[in-house]
Amino acid sequence: MEGTIPHTALYQEVAARLRDLIYGGELAPGAWIDEQGLARRFGISRTPLREALKVLHAEGLVRLTPRRGAVVAGELTPEDLDALFPLMGLLEGRCAWEAVRKATPADVARLDALHGELEAHAAAKDVAAYYERNYAFHEAVQEIARNRWLSRAVGELRRFLRLLRGRQLRVPGRLAASLDEHRRFMRALHRGDAAAAERAMRAHLLAQREALGALDVAPAAPAPLRRAGTRRRARP
Repeated sequence: MEGTIPHTALYQEVAARLRDLIYGGELAPGAWIDEQGLARRFGISRTPLREALKVLHAEGLVRLTPRRGAVVAGELTPEDLDALFPLMGLLEGRCAWEAVRKATPADVARLDALHGELEAHAAAKDVAAYYERNYAFHEAVQEIARNRWLSRAVGELRRFLRLLRGRQLRVPGRLAASLDEHRRFMRALHRGDAAAAERAMRAHLLAQREALGALDVAPAAPAPLRRAGTRRRARP
């Protein structure tokens, strides 16, 4: 008789918590990670925390430095973005192409519903909600493409784009432009035009890079260095 399937290992749950803190900006790029403070915060020993950090190191979100501990990966440089966005455009464009060719009526209805939410959030100028549903929309296209190798490549790179936290949507006019790019993809989807869907998705990714380039990239004054995972004490 086969044994029961074990629950998710504790270190994997801890890794998921740490990803959320990194993507949410609480663990800032370049900051040291206070392992002892986080272990107390999560109510765990340092062993599963260290195993989780190894996972995030393998993913590129954390750097493990001998005798210094773990450090959150730094900000993506303009050179990183110039290399990453065209590649993501190619991969997500292929996702779009395969999704249109393989989509069932239920799949189309799912994307219609997600797109409807994007329309509503854009009309309300709710950038945070738009970003979250936009992420879900792209994940849905990826799933509908039903190509595990493509999904693996896209998923591995998309985690780095999440570090931007939708920053490009703050550029004036970008929210409306992003929605219009989604509309082009949806029109291609409903026509069953895989090639047009691929072009629309690739252009959508490249437009994001262009919007990021329009932001003020002057570095801010450096903040006092402190360890990530700790809270500052209020002054008396």
